[in-house]
Amino acid sequence: MDTTEYLDVFLDESREHLESLYKQLLALEKNPAEKTIIDEIFRAAHTLKGMSATMGYNDLATLTHKLENVFDGIRYDKIKVKTEMMDVLFDAVDHLTAMVEDIAAGGNGNRDVHQVTAHLDAIENKETTDDKKTGEPANALETITSLNEFELSILNESAERGFGNFEITVELRADCLLKGARVFMVFEVLEKLGEVIKSEPSVNDLEDENFESSFTVLFVSRCNQREIAEKINKVSEIKQVTINPFSISGYKQEQAKQQQTAEKPVQQTKETKTEEITLKQQGKSTYNKTIRVNIDRLDVLMNLFEELVIDRGRLEQISMDLNHSDLQETVERMTRVSGDLQSIILTIRMVPVDQVFNRFPRMIRQLARDLNKNVEIEIIGAETELDRTVIDEIGDPLVHLIRNAMDHGIETPEIRRQKGKPEQGTIKLEAYHSGNHVFIEISDDGAGINKDKVLKKAIANAVISQNQAKSLTDNQIYELIMASGFSTADTISDISGRGVGLDVVKNTIESLGGNISIAAEVGKGSTFSIQLPLTLSIISVLLIELQTEKYAIPLSSVIETAIIHKDDIMHAHRKKVIDFRGKVIPLVFLKDIFAVQGKDPEQQEYESIVIARKGDKLAGLVVDSFIGQQEIVLKSLGNYLTDVFAISGATILGDGQVALIIDCNALIK
Repeated sequence: MDTTEYLDVFLDESREHLESLYKQLLALEKNPAEKTIIDEIFRAAHTLKGMSATMGYNDLATLTHKLENVFDGIRYDKIKVKTEMMDVLFDAVDHLTAMVEDIAAGGNGNRDVHQVTAHLDAIENKETTDDKKTGEPANALETITSLNEFELSILNESAERGFGNFEITVELRADCLLKGARVFMVFEVLEKLGEVIKSEPSVNDLEDENFESSFTVLFVSRCNQREIAEKINKVSEIKQVTINPFSISGYKQEQAKQQQTAEKPVQQTKETKTEEITLKQQGKSTYNKTIRVNIDRLDVLMNLFEELVIDRGRLEQISMDLNHSDLQETVERMTRVSGDLQSIILTIRMVPVDQVFNRFPRMIRQLARDLNKNVEIEIIGAETELDRTVIDEIGDPLVHLIRNAMDHGIETPEIRRQKGKPEQGTIKLEAYHSGNHVFIEISDDGAGINKDKVLKKAIANAVISQNQAKSLTDNQIYELIMASGFSTADTISDISGRGVGLDVVKNTIESLGGNISIAAEVGKGSTFSIQLPLTLSIISVLLIELQTEKYAIPLSSVIETAIIHKDDIMHAHRKKVIDFRGKVIPLVFLKDIFAVQGKDPEQQEYESIVIARKGDKLAGLVVDSFIGQQEIVLKSLGNYLTDVFAISGATILGDGQVALIIDCNALIK
């Protein structure tokens, strides 16, 4: 059987189940008795096992089978969750992840898992042996618990006609990989010999493999017990077959006894079952259908739509020039429809930041053990959505910031105790929407950042001068740790160094059109706040003109526009500045920056200024004139024009002209 066509689906689903396993194991460590968590883990391991066996990845199937056995024991209270076994379970999932990634890289998923399977066997055998010592059955066999009137009438009639009624219990071997397939084969055998009246668990549960290792059927046949047992035993991976004659009178007496002793509880159970059915029906009606779409197809769709946006702008320009009412009306309608289409396409590309966040609890748990620290992660707003391209890029910067907080932010339990803090440190990871941006904040309740130490190191490394140091605000001092090669760490650890690599974090975030700011308090902790655009492909800009050239300034950087009198321009530190709402901000003459050719217009009394922002820094960008706000498609400058100062890309306007997009982050220092 050729399984290559299913490989992508297998890899996608395997990664989902592994993420679920990691998440639920972390939850289980905090709530060892929570049945819903245990069921989730069992279900994920069970599904992964079935998929792996079907695809022919035996090592993967074997290990998931062992993991499933352990959680099967936990489900039925044969194994108790203990702290010492959690490391083995995490180790097993690490091995599974490594195997899936090996398959994704073109490998065969083979891996030496003898040691971890031996540990899982030890957990399973030790606990079940202990159960046997306390007199609890290790594997209670299923029995038929209830029959309706119709089933009883069939059994009565068959007995009258000379058929035998049998209760058959089949127990599968512990190492059986595909239980559902074995059940199907047993039923095939039975259907040739007679008729199955009822099964316990139900047929649906047996097909879905929602049972331990045994199942029981009520069977009607003219064959004798020995003949039936021989035929069933021909199916492989069966440990034991038990066949007993089924007594209808004995069953009725047993039911009468149970009804007398537990009439009220039975009534309650029926009510509960009715309630469950109602809930299931409600759940079915609200079920969302989903479909997997390759991200490359969405990129193609996005590129086609971007061309449509460019043509839309061109049509708007033509309709204005021609001033034709029917054409204008059609173009307006097309603009509305394409606007709705744009929001849908952008929504399709949106994925929750949980895709990035879900790796951090596991990482923090491991780092805390390596550093002998007690740390808890608090995640808020994991459902907040970002464009897929931004999600792909933001993972590594966040990993670095969290490792940084773990290594140099959170103190050891002893130091925290001395400071009067709780021994357990907290790292808070929060995401939320604000306008056209998503904010991600990583905060810790650790040592904070020592301003004096940062300043001394910055001056020693010639990042700033002694004079500059005197005029810096607290936030500006904190941002010095993101200067290239800067570190306040006395010794560089293999986890991180406070500041080592933070310049890369900053550059990555700014390349995405975002910015990062730092707030800290010595002894209380620090907060790194990242601002990111919702999407990178279609952005709102303010179009401006320099001589005959057109430029675009992203609206995310624009605070407001202003027209000021030349007499209001002042000089400070050999720079032209203005007083903007009580704050002195420098002016940046874009005509000089971009060396725009052409005759200077006659001396004007007023200057058009765009007040732009980068973090808490402001600047006034001096332009010739404002054109207006527009949505544009962001295009890269290509491989030949890399590292062009203060230009982040280009766009094609409605009249066919190319407008360069100004990178305000590069202009504001």
